[in-house]
Amino acid sequence: MQKKRHSFNSSIGFVLAAAGSAVGLGNIWRFPYLAAKDGGGLFIVVYLILALTFGFALLTTEVAIGRKTKQSPLTAYGTLKQGWKGLGIIACIVPMMIMPYYCVIGGWVMKYAVAYIAGDWTQPAAEGYFTSFITADIEPMVYGIIFLVLTCIIIYQGVNKGIEAFSRILMPILLILVIGIAVFSLSLSYNDGGTVRTGLQGLKLLFIPRLSGMRGSDILVVVMDAMGQLFYSLSIAMGIMVAYGSYVRDDENLMGSINQIEIFDTGVAILAGVMIIPAVFVFMGEEGMSASGPGLMFISIPKVFEAMGSVGHFIGILFFVMVLFAALTSSISILEAIVSSFMDQFKISRRRACAIEFVIALVLAILVCLGYNKLYFEFSLPNGVTAQILDIMDYVSNNILMPIVATLTCILIGWVLTPDIIIDEVTKTGSKFMRKKLYIVMVRFVAPVLLFILFLQSFGVFSFL
Repeated sequence: MQKKRHSFNSSIGFVLAAAGSAVGLGNIWRFPYLAAKDGGGLFIVVYLILALTFGFALLTTEVAIGRKTKQSPLTAYGTLKQGWKGLGIIACIVPMMIMPYYCVIGGWVMKYAVAYIAGDWTQPAAEGYFTSFITADIEPMVYGIIFLVLTCIIIYQGVNKGIEAFSRILMPILLILVIGIAVFSLSLSYNDGGTVRTGLQGLKLLFIPRLSGMRGSDILVVVMDAMGQLFYSLSIAMGIMVAYGSYVRDDENLMGSINQIEIFDTGVAILAGVMIIPAVFVFMGEEGMSASGPGLMFISIPKVFEAMGSVGHFIGILFFVMVLFAALTSSISILEAIVSSFMDQFKISRRRACAIEFVIALVLAILVCLGYNKLYFEFSLPNGVTAQILDIMDYVSNNILMPIVATLTCILIGWVLTPDIIIDEVTKTGSKFMRKKLYIVMVRFVAPVLLFILFLQSFGVFSFL
């Protein structure tokens, strides 16, 4: 006999857990770079519009599917419509691909946090520090395994004692750290040979639209970049929101919770830009904003902390502890999407599901680490990026599978079942669906078209523009 499914104790528990999933490395190291690259305020405006339309439609759909079926991503789609089990399989493969390399990167963050806490605050800024670490034989594996074990311990505790309890403690701390570092970043100034750069000047790079010289193809790139970022910001098309939605009680105001998640996630994404762009601009100028991903996090930002002098040691500790917390809140949501899928599909205990995924993630994480030394090779992806194991896994999961999951979800809800199935789930407690007409248009027409364009872009189809 199947046990009764656990639920979040309150709507705030669900909101904090969902927001914690979204406040991860993608927001911290990708959003600031895209904002600086794509016209500052122009990117922000496009991002906000898409968050309130495209992102809203997909987020609402996935959460409602989870609550309606009370199933994880692997089994939810087949429960919703016979013959659609395959979509659930793809939706489960996505987090299974992301989890191993996310733990490896989480291990990198842990290494830097330990370095700053231990007082070794100038070494992370040294030339070759990051490269020598990730290419080492053992150390990256050790940190990645520790990060994976921490994630598994939290998930093993369950929905209430693990995910919800952890999110209630960590998310307020994380938010305070993000706001505190952002305020400090705005207060910075630096005299570079008579040219004084300030944090407030750097803030203009984030919020003032830069339209000069932009063509129609450039606007398309901005739209596609903003839409791609929404997958990170809202944790959509990863199975996460379906899993979390399955733990939401039937008497909760679903639309109210979704609105809060939108506000929280978008606010933190913008705060990440306020936290990073002014500081990098002050000490490295506009050219410093060309870095993204690991290059921004593990090379550029440590140089910024070094340039701050002794205060950079303290800020470095706060920053990498904050990033470590953000990485953990995201990794637990990724793991939960997998563990809950195993539990629902194979009718096994949480303990056994955690153990199975731990072994799978451990093996793949070790392969990712070896990809920087023993198994190193270079492979050219369709989008022109030179890659190895981690980049290939990231490309397949983020650029191919996630758009496929999102597109097929729109087709299932928009045309096979009709949007009424989601609308009825959202409004069954008597709450109003304030953007109902917008939702129908987005899920049936606009979102599938945008997703198809995003899918084509990942193969470099528009590179000639």
